[in-house]
Order: sequence, then structure tokens, then C-alpha cells
Amino acid sequence: MSAAAATNWAENLEKLGLTLPPVAAPVAAYIPAIRSGIHVYTSGQLPFRDGELTAVGKVGAEVSLEQAKEAAKYCALNALAAVHGLVGLDNVVRIVKVVGFVASAPGFTDQPVVVNGASELLGEVFGEAGVHARSAVGVFELPKNTPVEVELIAEVRSA
Repeated sequence: MSAAAATNWAENLEKLGLTLPPVAAPVAAYIPAIRSGIHVYTSGQLPFRDGELTAVGKVGAEVSLEQAKEAAKYCALNALAAVHGLVGLDNVVRIVKVVGFVASAPGFTDQPVVVNGASELLGEVFGEAGVHARSAVGVFELPKNTPVEVELIAEVRSA
């Protein structure tokens, strides 16, 4: 990755009208991100924007598909903040894996569409380096009644 490519994430966020938020404070006994070798693993991130959840409730009931997809985008942005707080996004080689959990109303089966909100953001921010493997899982409840939670694994430059 060239020096110019290392700064593209910031330019791309700016083009999207987004800025990295402060690292979200843990709501229990964990840390936002941890490095192991060349990988950074984030804890599950909720869709906080300016300290408030972007939506609450189950997708397919109180939360629309579009609201949930937007929430997943903010989950991914908070995950990027956790990576940045630990190692700096200039050190990200690629996003390897994303796992999205979607609090789903009975019969709701579009979890992959919801998690596209996170995946699309990562692609817009990192280009080809943002393309990743992924799981999108429907669950009954998530912390704080949030509709979406996202975690990711990033490959980073050797220390």
C-alpha cells in the first residue's frame, strides 16, 4: 500500500460526509478492539451516532429495512473508530471479515441486506481492501434493544 493509498480512507470518509467518531465506551467488561499478530478484532459495535443509538427495536417490526441498513453503517463506522484508536487506519491492509447480528422480528429474513450497510461503507472507505468475508445472523435480542451489532477483523501492517 502506497503512502497515498494509506490516506484514502480519510478522503473517502470526507466524501461520504462522515468523520470517525470517538471510540465507543464499552457497555460491559470488554475492550473495543484487540490486536493479535497482524489482525485487529473489534468487539461488537452498536449504531451510536453522537452518543445516541440511531434506531431501537426489531427489524421488520419497529425498525425498517432502510433504518437497519443505516444503523449497520454506523456500527461499521464505530468499528473503524475502534481499529483507528488501537493501531490507526493508515495501518489497515484490508478488512478480512465482518459479522453482523440483526435483531429480527418473526419472519424477517433479509439480514444480509441489513448488513450490506456495513459492507458497503467498508467498500466505499477502503475500495478493494474493504471487500471481505461476512456472516449476517438473525437474533432475537441485542444489547440496549439495538437492531444491529457489527464486529470486524482487519489485517494490519506488522508491528
